[in-house]
Amino acid sequence: MNLKEKIQKLKKEKNAVILCHYYQRPEIQEVADYIGDSYYLSKIGKESMENTIVFCGVKFMAESAKILSPQKSILFPNINAGCPMADMATLKQVKEFKKENPNVKIVCYVNSSSEVKALSDVCCTSSNAIKIINKLDCDRILFLPDKNLGSYIQEKVKDKEIILWKGFCVSHSRIDKKEVLKVKNSVENLITLAHPECEKEIREEADFIGSTGQMIDYISKSLNKDFLVLTEEGILHTLNKNNPDKNFYTLDSNITCSNMKKVTLNDVYESLLYGKHDVKLEEDIMNKAYKSLNNMHILSK
Repeated sequence: MNLKEKIQKLKKEKNAVILCHYYQRPEIQEVADYIGDSYYLSKIGKESMENTIVFCGVKFMAESAKILSPQKSILFPNINAGCPMADMATLKQVKEFKKENPNVKIVCYVNSSSEVKALSDVCCTSSNAIKIINKLDCDRILFLPDKNLGSYIQEKVKDKEIILWKGFCVSHSRIDKKEVLKVKNSVENLITLAHPECEKEIREEADFIGSTGQMIDYISKSLNKDFLVLTEEGILHTLNKNNPDKNFYTLDSNITCSNMKKVTLNDVYESLLYGKHDVKLEEDIMNKAYKSLNNMHILSK
């Protein structure tokens, strides 16, 4: 019995479901029950009937699943898989801002720590951020930690002031405009898609801007054959699998998130076999963070 077969067997024995982000390794996506972006996975985790969730992603995702499903066991296969962007907004910094700006609503991207979520009014993902901010009854909003997603939101929401944090995605920030133009100029009728975590100069080169899930949906429905997808390269596994008749172009410097790639098949196997690593959070933090995550689900309807 190979490792994949052992995982499938253990999953049934443990009444577990495996959730996986699009940026994970191809072999992890192959053993997952559900593959998606942050919003989709948080919704699936909350609604799943299984007692155990194995979350293949990075730390903030597993913590969010625990906050939304405190009664379930959330297993995080590799505890070293963090998110540099989430670390760019600390509890101390957000507390200080809140103290100095009591009338400003705080909207935190799901790519943030549980402690920061607990201080926020509402959480959001890249797919629902604009809808949520449009629904908020306030004129001034602090958006953290991603300055690029925040500036994209500001472009779309004209009647509110978006105060930007200085965080960013390390992987998306490596995208070079010269490389983008090189590919665009070499392929006729090329459609370029970019994640809103990209820098403004990269977003300006895109025909479509959206979350990973939105990009996959756009490509699936498009009659075009050639695409340049400007986000983490893990998405290409799903795109090629779902669209064998379409061509996907990449840049010379691959857009890879080293943290997303830390989870291995053996990690998933041992996580199921030994219950590694069961996410634990302080009850007070969980209760406060739950409000911001639950507000996200309410406002995004």
